[in-house]
Amino acid sequence: MRFLISVFIAFLFFTGCTSKTENLTLSGTVKGLKKGTLYLQKFEDTLLISVDSVHIDGKSDFVFREQLDEPEIYYLYVQLKDASLQDDLITFFAEEGTMTIHTVIDEFGNRARITGSKNDSILRVYDKLKQRFITRNLELIEERLKLKSGSPDSLKIAIELQQQRLLSNKYYTTVNFAINHKDFEVAPYLVLSEAAEVQVKYLDTVYNVLPQKIKDSKYGRELESFIQFRRENDSLEFVNSID
Repeated sequence: MRFLISVFIAFLFFTGCTSKTENLTLSGTVKGLKKGTLYLQKFEDTLLISVDSVHIDGKSDFVFREQLDEPEIYYLYVQLKDASLQDDLITFFAEEGTMTIHTVIDEFGNRARITGSKNDSILRVYDKLKQRFITRNLELIEERLKLKSGSPDSLKIAIELQQQRLLSNKYYTTVNFAINHKDFEVAPYLVLSEAAEVQVKYLDTVYNVLPQKIKDSKYGRELESFIQFRRENDSLEFVNSID
């Protein structure tokens, strides 16, 4: 009997160890990279950790194999042997299956071409949308800088109001984008990363339209917790402002 129990426990241990399989294959090239190290990274709680690395010495091809529990944001970071880059990080939405990333060393993050992930494709569409707000905000900053020292305060206030409206428009655009892509894990992620300061009722609106599968995902759970945090702390700030 003890022998049978031992065999059964050993079987459970073996199946537990082998149940986790590498279900993501990430491959690609970094054109122009001769020597350096590529790190595959992700956040564990609040810490950015490296889960794997590939040393490049001559050939610029790379392959990572990773166990994914669910679609999640990952990062590809390049560390050069003899120099550093300002543009050294690629953010992408990893999914189970086969993904590819092709880029060039001089514009590592900006020139990245990513395939194999529907969530990441949606993220790229959003990034183009967000760029309009970034560009317009830079234009407004330039207008402020061009104001002469003796310019009326009304001109500065007018520009500040435009920036505030622009930020509000960005928040609401993000909320609408998330609602329109509610069937994907990228939806709660975008709200958390790009519109966390919007009113709680809009966060609720996004969360409530999410299918249960997305609510149960990593970023769906985080959005639910964040909404609860905002409710509690927004109320506290209101009480403190009265005092």
